[in-house]
Amino acid sequence: MAIAYLIHGYLGVGKTTFAKKLEEDRKAIRFTHDEWMVQLYGSDPDEQLFPEYFQRVSKLIDSVWPRCLELGVNVVLDLNFWSKEQRDVTNKIITNLKCECRLFNIQCSDNAAWSRIEMRNNDPSFQGLHISRNTYDILRKKFEPLSAEEAHENIDSSDKY
Repeated sequence: MAIAYLIHGYLGVGKTTFAKKLEEDRKAIRFTHDEWMVQLYGSDPDEQLFPEYFQRVSKLIDSVWPRCLELGVNVVLDLNFWSKEQRDVTNKIITNLKCECRLFNIQCSDNAAWSRIEMRNNDPSFQGLHISRNTYDILRKKFEPLSAEEAHENIDSSDKY
């Protein structure tokens, strides 16, 4: 039975670093939303167009990962999973495919997360999305922590990533 590994956490907590390790350890195909965004729209897409670009990339990824599970291939879904609705919809797809779902909650302090983002933003070799402090603070309002009813494993990334 194929397994879908869902990665939940806020910006800068180490989701993608953890996802890459999981990809190697579990022989899975990793889907990292930010990497697709950068490939298609660059590292600093126009703020007005970002929501549309985000939806396009989400639809594209969502058209591929379920097929991997159908074929018996494990997947790592590094897609933030900030809303319970997104987690529930994804879990339902996985359940309907008769596959297993494992949810990881990656955490660290806000100070550590922002420090990592600043380091990435200032690294000319970094190939990810640029995130301003204003964006970091604004997006915090959209982040929904996991509920006690959602089975998950907590990963403290404070000293790891």
